[in-house]
Amino acid sequence: MDVPPFELERFFAEYEHEADIMLAESGIRSLAADRFDLDPGRLGYVIPTNGDPELRARIGERYGRSRDEVLLTVGTQEANYTLYRSLLNRDDHAVVVTPTYQALHTVSETIASVTRVNLEPPDWTLDVDAVADAVRPETTLIVFNNPNNPTGRYHDPETVTALYDIAADNDAFLHADEVYRLLDPDPNPPVASLGPHGISTAGLTKAYGLAGLRFGWLAGPEHVVEAAWEWKDYTTISPSKIGQHVAKQALGEQEAGILSENQTLAKRNREIVRSFLEEQGLSWYDPVGVNGFVEVPPGFAGSESFCRAFVEEQSVVLAPGAAFGFDEYFRIGFGLPTTELKDGLSRLRSFLN
Repeated sequence: MDVPPFELERFFAEYEHEADIMLAESGIRSLAADRFDLDPGRLGYVIPTNGDPELRARIGERYGRSRDEVLLTVGTQEANYTLYRSLLNRDDHAVVVTPTYQALHTVSETIASVTRVNLEPPDWTLDVDAVADAVRPETTLIVFNNPNNPTGRYHDPETVTALYDIAADNDAFLHADEVYRLLDPDPNPPVASLGPHGISTAGLTKAYGLAGLRFGWLAGPEHVVEAAWEWKDYTTISPSKIGQHVAKQALGEQEAGILSENQTLAKRNREIVRSFLEEQGLSWYDPVGVNGFVEVPPGFAGSESFCRAFVEEQSVVLAPGAAFGFDEYFRIGFGLPTTELKDGLSRLRSFLN
């Protein structure tokens, strides 16, 4: 099968390693390793390969599900990938809400037929009726991420319930990538808790600041999880031993402190970016999470030319909206340490002036 280039990752690969500041970072700032006990014992496989039963049970409780309805994965990306490989076939159809992280629609498009339903700028609202109209008799899956990357739109519980009802009425599944959900101090209920047609994926990268662990999970109906586990046997076999060991701590005694710190940082940095954009006369939708989608300033052919000019002059990376299918916007990330954020914004001010 042909897989198109992952446009955002290829753009980052050109600049991210050498740039001074990653102002397009999509997660919260990384935690120091010495915060955790890093000795997991012998470095063998995790047995069973779907993850430690006790940890799966603890994660399952968050969704009102059993341990057998949870699969531990190497990052949320693997959770999403194994889900799509196990649920979709050539004759199936999926509806994907966009803009979104490219993998959420591209992997599905390599397997099945996909209809994209766009959020509506400038507030990035979702027309639930448009999703319903896109559903076909062969629709197996409806996909969205919440809060949304790149816009920061957090769909309210009423919208999510309406999406769930559409999926249930059509004997399909609603999949929500919820990696940013816990950056909201008062988060929505997760989709996997809504009923038998709900599936959630998440991980420790975006809200917890533990990207290097590559630790994620899938929660949903047992037969869906079992099928995804069968695909996992052909990818990484088991989750990382060290990743699982640290995850037990991050999702246990340290969780409340980690999330409180990260929510405070995200709120403070969002205010800094909001003031900067107002000063510069630039507009965005006030986001939840650590990403905002900002209109490209006048005078540039589009987001890629703007982002390339900026990084080549100021050594600061922003994400072109063209990688999400919206060339008139760029994504800014504000989850990095506040001093780095201020430095990056200072350079952006100089560039714009």
